[in-house]
Amino acid sequence: MNLRSAVAVLATLVVVAVSACAPEDESSGTPSPSGADACSKDKLALKTAGAFTVGTDKPAYAPWFTDDDPANGKGYESAVTYAVAKSLGFAETEVKWQTVQFNAAFAPGPKKFDLDVNQISISEDRRKAVDFSSGYYDVRQTVITTAGSKIADVKSVAELADAKLGAQVGTTSYTSLRDVIKPKQTPAVYDTNDLAVQALKNKQIDGIVVDLPTGFYMTAAQLDNGKIVGQLPAGGQAEQFGFVLEKGSALTACVSKAVDGLKADGTLAKLQQQYLTAEGAPELS
Repeated sequence: MNLRSAVAVLATLVVVAVSACAPEDESSGTPSPSGADACSKDKLALKTAGAFTVGTDKPAYAPWFTDDDPANGKGYESAVTYAVAKSLGFAETEVKWQTVQFNAAFAPGPKKFDLDVNQISISEDRRKAVDFSSGYYDVRQTVITTAGSKIADVKSVAELADAKLGAQVGTTSYTSLRDVIKPKQTPAVYDTNDLAVQALKNKQIDGIVVDLPTGFYMTAAQLDNGKIVGQLPAGGQAEQFGFVLEKGSALTACVSKAVDGLKADGTLAKLQQQYLTAEGAPELS
């Protein structure tokens, strides 16, 4: 075979190879099944056809919800949920709420909801049982008390060691109380934050560990002379709240994409400014 013939054969082989690897319709712009089209409303794997089913606990606390009514679109988590639903093509009337106890949301097993929203922090341990979306809020844990208490004026974590502190069971607030503060007294554990507040009012405990926005609500609305003691050190990786989905849910990637879009376009920042605040919360050394 001469040089000219060899070049011709090689060119033919290249064309055949490129044609074999090319998509069927390169000019159509049609996304692959894993692309945006997979997240169109008509292709979402929903628990109930035509409905976006969302779980949360009751009572639904401010500032995450308003007037104990998740369906009114007010409060940070309610507003973010409706923004995600809108991004996925759902009208407000198609969002259906159901009551799901906090600990049940991330327990192993099948779920009746498409997603759950309830100030649930993303953790690798919880990922063993459920899926999480991208984080929609960066969390800081804080200690609250009442004016005049033994911890009202402390400036460091070390000064909290002798205090009797409490937190809601199963929360990262309790984990932070146990692992960051490391109190000498066994922490008090409560089924709800309302019970923790009542214990503080009754002077059964000196303070409560909660996430910062909840701490602001408690000190302003639930306690007489409530006071933010300070924020606990953030430590390593930032703690984030995420939507909870059933383990292996086909919705997880689409919900994460919606959350990422709301973060990128400034919606999450705007809603945080509207409903949440970090002002007036000193850092504990």
